[in-house]
Amino acid sequence: MNILQLRNLILNFLNEDLGLAGDITSSSLPDKEGRAVLIAREGGVLCGAPVFEMVFKSLNGEVIFNWMKEDGEELEPGSVVCELRGNVKEILTAERTALNLIQRLSGIATETRKYSKVLEGYPVRLLDTRKTTPGLRVLEKYATRVGGALNHRFGLYDAVMIKDNHIKAFGGVRRAVEEVVKNAPVTAKVEVEIESWDELEELLSVIELVDIVMLDNWSDGEVEKGALTLKERKEDIKVEVSGGITYERLFFLRELPIDFVSTSRIITAAKWMDFSLEVLWT
Repeated sequence: MNILQLRNLILNFLNEDLGLAGDITSSSLPDKEGRAVLIAREGGVLCGAPVFEMVFKSLNGEVIFNWMKEDGEELEPGSVVCELRGNVKEILTAERTALNLIQRLSGIATETRKYSKVLEGYPVRLLDTRKTTPGLRVLEKYATRVGGALNHRFGLYDAVMIKDNHIKAFGGVRRAVEEVVKNAPVTAKVEVEIESWDELEELLSVIELVDIVMLDNWSDGEVEKGALTLKERKEDIKVEVSGGITYERLFFLRELPIDFVSTSRIITAAKWMDFSLEVLWT
């Protein structure tokens, strides 16, 4: 994670909560040193410890953190995750923003871990997607990595992804690939989304220009045939399966000659993990 990017994000989150007036309630407290503990109220995968810390540090507070757990660890309900020491006013002002972030990210990591465990021991890897909360993409994609997934592209700028609407706009798969590759950096991977056998057959004529093929919304019965057809033509082509991916379907897909399974559900279907911050006066 880029530390400057992270700091700017967090400052925006704090500004949303503080407004122009600041924390009216907490500012009434005396400047007193205090202690607080972060507690996991349910089981799951911890994610977001550095982000949680950064929220408090962004208020220029001299809060000291003692982490009992680290990102990626699985937590039991009631686990004490971290102890904080510092000015109680600053701790309470940052509390909600910090909790919101660690709850959201831990929820994503927990959901991702559930999916990625199904693929353990198999060559198929789990990918996330660009279906992220605006403003939170860098953090949500960090959470999927903590949960065991690989990141798909971060944005429109770091990979070539020729999707169905691009193909329609260009008038076909072959022309879309040939035209887009002309403008692509030589270091960029080229991926093409294929929805039918007709499109796959057309792609075979330009497959030497392609690195990854996404079989989008293909039935289970057709995925294996499609993947084998592609790999017979180009041995090192990577095959990704997407669309309608469920936890249960992974048990079938992991047995197929594919390389990746991508799903937005590890982010969009993730439930926030419950944490609380309890202040203990010293």
